[in-house]
Amino acid sequence: MKMKKIFNILVSLTLFAALTGCNFLERPSKTTMNDENYWTSEANIRLFVNSAYPTYFAGYNSNWTNNWAAGAWHGEFCDDVVKTGAQWNTEQSIPDDNWSRTETNSWLDEYGGARWNFGWIRKWNLLMERLDMMKEKGNIEEEPYNHWYGVARFFRAYEYYRLVVSFGDVPWYDKVVGSEDMAMQFKQRDSRVTVMNNVKADFEFALANVRENDGENYVNKDVVAAIASRAMLFEGTWEKYHKVSGGTPDVFLNSAVAFGDHVINKGKYTFDADFRLLFGQKKKSSNEIIMFREYSDEHKVRHAQASYANLSENQTYQANASYIKSFICVDGKTYGESTVANAESFDIADLVKTRDSRFEATFWDEPTNAVAAASPLYCVKFIDRIGPTYKYCEKDAEGFGKGSYPPQYGSNTNNNGYPVVRYAEVVLNWIEAKAELGTATQADIDKSINAIRNRPLAPEAIAKGVQKTAPLMLSALPNDPARTSSIEANTTGGIVEPLIWEVRRERRMEFFLEQYRVVDIRRWGKLELMQGATNPDILLGSWVDMKVGPTTKIGDNWLYNKDGSANNVGKITVINAAGQEVNWDGTNADALVGWKVPTSVKDRQPVTYRNYLSPICNDIVDEYKQKSEVMPDVVQPIVQNPGW
Repeated sequence: MKMKKIFNILVSLTLFAALTGCNFLERPSKTTMNDENYWTSEANIRLFVNSAYPTYFAGYNSNWTNNWAAGAWHGEFCDDVVKTGAQWNTEQSIPDDNWSRTETNSWLDEYGGARWNFGWIRKWNLLMERLDMMKEKGNIEEEPYNHWYGVARFFRAYEYYRLVVSFGDVPWYDKVVGSEDMAMQFKQRDSRVTVMNNVKADFEFALANVRENDGENYVNKDVVAAIASRAMLFEGTWEKYHKVSGGTPDVFLNSAVAFGDHVINKGKYTFDADFRLLFGQKKKSSNEIIMFREYSDEHKVRHAQASYANLSENQTYQANASYIKSFICVDGKTYGESTVANAESFDIADLVKTRDSRFEATFWDEPTNAVAAASPLYCVKFIDRIGPTYKYCEKDAEGFGKGSYPPQYGSNTNNNGYPVVRYAEVVLNWIEAKAELGTATQADIDKSINAIRNRPLAPEAIAKGVQKTAPLMLSALPNDPARTSSIEANTTGGIVEPLIWEVRRERRMEFFLEQYRVVDIRRWGKLELMQGATNPDILLGSWVDMKVGPTTKIGDNWLYNKDGSANNVGKITVINAAGQEVNWDGTNADALVGWKVPTSVKDRQPVTYRNYLSPICNDIVDEYKQKSEVMPDVVQPIVQNPGW
């Protein structure tokens, strides 16, 4: 019986996941005696919990692995980026198998949530049961008992949030399920409203009980509140824009505000560093960072993501025209209404000076290889300002030659850390919840959006002419025609109020290629934005003047060989300001000014409403069906998600 085997495997995995980095499936099952001997100290509890950190707070992940890690180009599955060839598709059919058999539970690119796997849920329920056992035997004091019980409920809530993101309704388990308990193993799905209310209760318990400080970069009250604000905002907006039957969106939105209040009202976190500095440092470097994942040369815990931002490595996915057009100008207005000089220019050099400072901090300020790349705009966000310069140095102080990188920037030896939980998300969750509730004030906007816009600027940025963006004023919100466009009107979520639109814009500028955008557009009912047929800007790269060509720093001219003969004829296409397609024929260089068309670009397959949720795989559906035929009084077939 396949499903029974699944649960039996998970039984044996639960303890050994914390004790070994080996393949769990090759380990023998734990015995009762081993289990009893283990639960004798707080140190062992910590060891048990530590196995969760690389999964839930992946950062850049490790070595070449990148399971939903920020900066690993896993933010590409959204409306912010484009690639050459066919775009990454949403699921088009029910997979035979999409559940994970180990604790290494990678997040699905398409959905930003978890696979159909309740092994982590079992792990946290087991921890709670063992804590009760330890307390009964006098093996743990009240304070650590409360803390670790809170940690267990925090992670259970986090995992259930991930499951709901992927599947919507899922079975709720609040205790360890025995290997012979078929009724519970094949439990029916509980409504997402029920599950998320339980999630809310778990987060509230965790906030009340976990430690204020349990050591650097461990779960504490602020981490709990930050993640809880994310989950509550998700559910509140999902229920609102998807019109969930029996839903209580305002309950979750108010909860998101309350969790945000916990962090904000402390006055502990500030926007005290240049945006780029948050990602390129080895150690936590800003009071904006709530939790930081460090890497270590000494222990050979490294990653590979900096190597994809050093200007030498190709970037498969790059910023598209839709994302570029979304950036606000430094006077706080859209490019169409701005009075800033060159506001309507999309030349990269002009964008650096006219747009919000996060544009300069996110991208290299010159066009890169426009022939091979989907877009000439290259993301350097996840590396410090020194790293990209090695592309051009003849020889640096440590003896690295041109194109040769120190280990920090090359291959899979990168050691810059990642801010896995930061204050910017908390305040943007908080202000969005308030905007959705209709309670946001100017003071609230000043605490959140305007505080972010007032981050310090790096000297390098100031030298380029970068400026801080004007504050967002509730009394003078931008008039963005994109907000009421037919593109927006034809999405599930429809047209929103101006303040909500601006809050969403702020998230888009802040979180490029992090894990938020696909989850955001799904909860807002905006997944339709990923269809190029109705949103053509997502299939275009950045603006480029091909006749100018790259600077001498970048390389050879795009259009001509050194002998003056035409190069790349038939390989370069732009969409000009009039919306006309222009192909390079060897003689029309002056006309090659416009939005870069990626080579062989092709729209993704149709995105329909069913794509808002992942399907339950056939293996699981079949197991439920087979068991129901044998035990009809105990098990009923599981209901598939709508449209699948």
